Amino acid sequence: MEQQDQGSSFRDFLTVLFKHKVKILVIFLTTVATVTLGSFLLAPTYEAQSSLLVKFGREYIYRPEVGEKYPDTRPLIPLNQEEVINSEIQILSSKDLIGKVIQAITVEKLYPSLAIKPPRMLTPLEAAIHQFEEDLSVEGIKKSNVIEISFQHKDPRLAAKAVNLLVDLLKEKHLQVYSDPKSSFLEQQLSQYDEKLRGSQDKLEAFKQKYRVFSLGEQRTLLLRQRADLDIALKSTENQVKELQRKTASLKSQMVKVPEDTHLDTETERYKIIDDAKANLLALQLEEQKLLEKYKPDNRLVLNVRREIQLVEDFIGKQEQELRGKVRTGKNVVYQETESELIKARADLSAQEAKASSLRGQYAQIDREIQTLDLRENELENINRELAANENNYKTYVERVEEARISDDLNRLKMTNISVIQVAPVPAKPVKPKKLLNIALGIILGAVSGLGLAFLSEYIGQGLSTPESAERRLGLPVLATVPFKK
Repeated sequence: MEQQDQGSSFRDFLTVLFKHKVKILVIFLTTVATVTLGSFLLAPTYEAQSSLLVKFGREYIYRPEVGEKYPDTRPLIPLNQEEVINSEIQILSSKDLIGKVIQAITVEKLYPSLAIKPPRMLTPLEAAIHQFEEDLSVEGIKKSNVIEISFQHKDPRLAAKAVNLLVDLLKEKHLQVYSDPKSSFLEQQLSQYDEKLRGSQDKLEAFKQKYRVFSLGEQRTLLLRQRADLDIALKSTENQVKELQRKTASLKSQMVKVPEDTHLDTETERYKIIDDAKANLLALQLEEQKLLEKYKPDNRLVLNVRREIQLVEDFIGKQEQELRGKVRTGKNVVYQETESELIKARADLSAQEAKASSLRGQYAQIDREIQTLDLRENELENINRELAANENNYKTYVERVEEARISDDLNRLKMTNISVIQVAPVPAKPVKPKKLLNIALGIILGAVSGLGLAFLSEYIGQGLSTPESAERRLGLPVLATVPFKK
């Protein structure tokens, strides 16, 4: 029964096929002819292709705006391969880049019909950009750093020119997107920091010239050493003053006890006092010479010794004047010696008191200078801190300017991380229409359309083609069949 049903179905199929063979043939031939004619009459479309290699270059190195302590350890921007490729694809497909390509070629050459009659609400350039986006294909090759660019156009030369121009503009756009701040801005900042640095240096030099300071540490050490020497000298002088005061008091008490008139006095003792004073004067002069070997003439120690010399010289002059005006004879020798010792002690006491007063003044002056030095150290520290900050900023911007200049030079040479693997050549063969494929598809479409029309006609028709179909439709057995002939 199954074999009988299969045989009847095949017989029905053949019956329908032969019954509507004219319709099938007409539809088939019409479809094939239309597709074939259209394939030969359609204008050919050419496709230009180019491929790019995207590498990890200097664009993905982190560059801070204010410099860094260790410039040789700059990290890479954390991007993976897919992100980099997608970024470049987005730049390639941007309307801005496509618009520049169309403007370079002109809308009239690329899409003359759109230049004449653009769609409503769109300018010719906007319509051309939309059409260019439809004709452009940008794809990243999986598991690689390669991007393929293809563009279809009826003119093969324009197709190749558009692709190559798009690649060139991509490099410029890429440099524009990833470029650092311009060197002109950094040079302007560098000039400002250079002026600040020079100002700090001038301020430091003015400070040194004003206070005649070249090393505050050495000056402090020298002042402390002078202070220690003055302290020792002052204590020694104060001890001598105390001794001379006791000696003077003792001599005064002796003179009260010794009678003055013994008429034994001579000028020899008076000359001895002058000789002792002259010896003291010579010692002071020798001390002055030693001080001049270490210090300048305006030093306080030198000035104090000179004052002592002046005091001794005045004393000698006074004694010599008294000798010339008096003749001392008949005096008590003991009284004369005591008086001589008293005069000498008084002179020494005056000299030592003057010396002690001078040393105290010098000691106080050195203390004031040390306090002033502390204030100057704070001022100098602020100047040095400002100088160091300006110098650090200046060095930072010098490095940044140099990097920007190198980057600008590379940008002018279009040195990017994008390399052209294949420049788009002028395509020799069109990609559309594919005549053989279209004809094959037309044959298939014609056959399917013819058969479909035949079975549709049979299904909607009211006639019966075979005894089997009459039995199935009517539900009655067929006793006899008579062939139909016109």
